[in-house]
Amino acid sequence: MADKRDYYEVLGIQKGASEDEIKKAYRKLAMKYHPDRNPGDKAAEEKFKELNEAYEVLSDPDKKSKYDRFGFAGVDPSYGGGAGGFGDFGGFGGFGGAGGMNFEDIFDMFGGFGGGRRGSARRGGPQKGRDLQKTVTIDFTDALFGCSKQIELTKDIRCKTCNGSGARPGTGRKTCDACGGSGQISQVSNTPFGRFQNVTTCSKCGGTGQVVESPCPDCSGTGRIRKTVKIKVDIPAGVDTDSIITVRGQGEPGLNGGPEGDLYIVINVRPHSTYKRRGNDLYLDLPITFDQAALGAKVQVPGFGESYSYTITPGTQTGSSFRLKGKGVPDLRTGRKGDLYVKVIVEVPTKLSRKEKKAIEDMAKNLGPDAYPKKKKFSTLKF
Repeated sequence: MADKRDYYEVLGIQKGASEDEIKKAYRKLAMKYHPDRNPGDKAAEEKFKELNEAYEVLSDPDKKSKYDRFGFAGVDPSYGGGAGGFGDFGGFGGFGGAGGMNFEDIFDMFGGFGGGRRGSARRGGPQKGRDLQKTVTIDFTDALFGCSKQIELTKDIRCKTCNGSGARPGTGRKTCDACGGSGQISQVSNTPFGRFQNVTTCSKCGGTGQVVESPCPDCSGTGRIRKTVKIKVDIPAGVDTDSIITVRGQGEPGLNGGPEGDLYIVINVRPHSTYKRRGNDLYLDLPITFDQAALGAKVQVPGFGESYSYTITPGTQTGSSFRLKGKGVPDLRTGRKGDLYVKVIVEVPTKLSRKEKKAIEDMAKNLGPDAYPKKKKFSTLKF
């Protein structure tokens, strides 16, 4: 147990994270390491188990409180004196073992997020289709104002010939004779540790409990075909890199009359050459001339489709900043805009002509020490 990682570290969040932050972090990582997306990858499977163990604790207020106070000893009996322990990975029953939750059931906690197959008790009933994920890259400006994008996605769609039944038109399905319609094959084995029951999906019917008598010629009895489709996605103003947009019903077809899965659009925003963004606030470095800084001036701050006037006060130093309220990015939930923070950078003249050099030299001769109070104070220091 010594090599167990801190649960907050596993989910990539800080201690004290809110319920929504915990859930969002789990969903993002669970999509990445889900076994269905990483077939045969043992490392991804272990990470997925680790994620679920962490989420089992941090999503439960009582367990989270005990973990925050006592660490693993508060939630895992194997540490001694722990309360509310896990058993086998937080009660997940070894992930798919008898009486436990399989990988798809875990995602049921989010109303079908992760889609695809359902728990063993519902194998023969309607099952929601698999959810899909697509990364879309947009420009910085599109993230600020919102946009519409048409994406191409290769996925399974419902066969139009058989309407997803898998059966040739005019024919139907019958009860699977291998599992008797249950969709499962049960095997009991005796071991030195006791009697164990292993329940697996019926390979003949794929867990549906029914088989096609005469397969559809277009989909070969699967009820679906592979096709590249075009989907219009509306991206709201205020999105940022790693924002997720849900497009309902654009995943893959369900089974046994179940609804289609959903499509999750993961946003990637191209960085801007001048502006930087932190949350809903924007940041800009504004170059000004020496005379503007010394004497003060009205400057124009470039925006997106507009500019903002601001008066620089005399004696402004390089690195000083000012704020323009409400000129940032709109919040995704409230629509309220963040602020624009402008840092002033005094640009020193370069490539001077002889005449320009002479003018600066004359200015320097006419400026007394009091014009540079910081330099004057520094010159009196003794090291």
